[in-house]
Amino acid sequence: MSATMQDDTLKARLVQALGAGAVVVDAGRLAYVANDVYRTGGAPLCILRPASVTALQTAVHLCAEAGVAIVPRGGGASYTDGYLFPAGGHVLIDTGALTAMEIDERNAIVTVEAGVTWAALKEALDARGLRTPFWGPFSGIAATVGGSVSQNSVSHGTAAHGISAQSVLGLDVVLANGELLTTNAAEAMRFYGPDITGLFTGDCGTLGVKARIRLPLIAALPHAEALSFAFDSFEAYHAAVRRAQIARIDDSHFMIDLALSQGQIGRQQSMGARMQIAWSVFSKAPNKLKGLAQVLKMALAGENPMRSGQYMCHFIVEGFDPADAAHRAERLRRIIGDDGREIANTIPAFVRTMPFAPLGNILGPNGERWVPIHGVLAHEKAVPFHSAFKAMLAGRKADMDRLGIWTGTMASPVNSSGFLYEIALYWPDARTPYHLETLGPDWIAGLKDYPANPEAKAYANELKEAIVALMQDYGAGHFQIGRAYPYQSRLTSQASVLVRALKDQLDPKGVMNPGALGF
Repeated sequence: MSATMQDDTLKARLVQALGAGAVVVDAGRLAYVANDVYRTGGAPLCILRPASVTALQTAVHLCAEAGVAIVPRGGGASYTDGYLFPAGGHVLIDTGALTAMEIDERNAIVTVEAGVTWAALKEALDARGLRTPFWGPFSGIAATVGGSVSQNSVSHGTAAHGISAQSVLGLDVVLANGELLTTNAAEAMRFYGPDITGLFTGDCGTLGVKARIRLPLIAALPHAEALSFAFDSFEAYHAAVRRAQIARIDDSHFMIDLALSQGQIGRQQSMGARMQIAWSVFSKAPNKLKGLAQVLKMALAGENPMRSGQYMCHFIVEGFDPADAAHRAERLRRIIGDDGREIANTIPAFVRTMPFAPLGNILGPNGERWVPIHGVLAHEKAVPFHSAFKAMLAGRKADMDRLGIWTGTMASPVNSSGFLYEIALYWPDARTPYHLETLGPDWIAGLKDYPANPEAKAYANELKEAIVALMQDYGAGHFQIGRAYPYQSRLTSQASVLVRALKDQLDPKGVMNPGALGF
């Protein structure tokens, strides 16, 4: 039987099992999902949108039986080739229709299907005064719980509670044979013997497709203080933030350097956006007089908070009541000490009221292409890496200026011991169907249009690879490994044998997202 006939047979079987509406073969949709934020891969044979876990099991079984590669996709905001299959001809599983949610307040557990977004989960839990410990990345308006668990992610709640994987009690995972594996032996605890759940967090779908995720619930603290500090050197910033990480006073914090503050972040501070931010701050403030005072403070500050220093770090400190939040905020001020100076808290106040902003940052402030590169460093390596990175940029300045390539830096905590250093890389180049559809014509119309720029694209990619190699030199680890970061080479020989044996056992045909994590 020819490959075309085999493909047609598989599609017919999928339509028969899942229904025609769940099997997408439209060329435009196939072209869209062949792109992530950064790169273009091969077009899939079809897109599957199973409407139930049972349908997902059937789909995976049929594809594996046919020997066709299976690639899962969550919200699509990835940039590490995690759901791109270079050869094409694969079946892409879009989990967006798996949106069931069960909130068990009595047992303090919420169970969500993989396609639930963090924004949808937050909205459902807000109504009950609840939250999960980690409660989503900044892209949570699109990012799904299943995607974040498959890739691992940080942001909201990370300073106090760790990364996404640390807030998982258990998983239901569809294996390559279509069987459903429940990873936790006890309903209310994860660490019952060896941590089977942990094997599937950060696996990028190479061991199985996430179907359901169980997360613990905690009370949402209604009162918060937003604080911002400016630093004139990276060394001063890191010294202060290291102390803050160990103290674990805040729920979340993040640093933005001057380049990003005036560029990517600054672009989003139009008058219309400021009015929306001001209304959001006022309407969501528990105390309206305090909300009004915050809005007036923001208005007086203008754009100064985005230009107050070379590095600006923004904290959200939560408390049981206003006095508790204020007490914790005062402790944080003492911890920062003389290394930084407090500035207007416009940015964290905005993030507190609008944690999941639209995905405008998938392009640069002037419409440039964008990709972030990150590494999680030990604290003793953070300043030396920063110096080495700045030296790398200095040696490339002439070429970067000629090609219109520039960078900015963000940073955030990973528990008390890990320091996430993230570099945003921008270059002028044409957009893909992903950017055009995700942002929409109104947003695109306000940006500069760039023609295809193969020279800048090639240089940006080479620079990206050089940055990843430099991070490796300093012992960095990575989230969202996908096909962009090394994994197998960082394992000991014993660990490599173990994970490869696990892969062979669970996926003997090698059809589960082949190529990701180096498999």
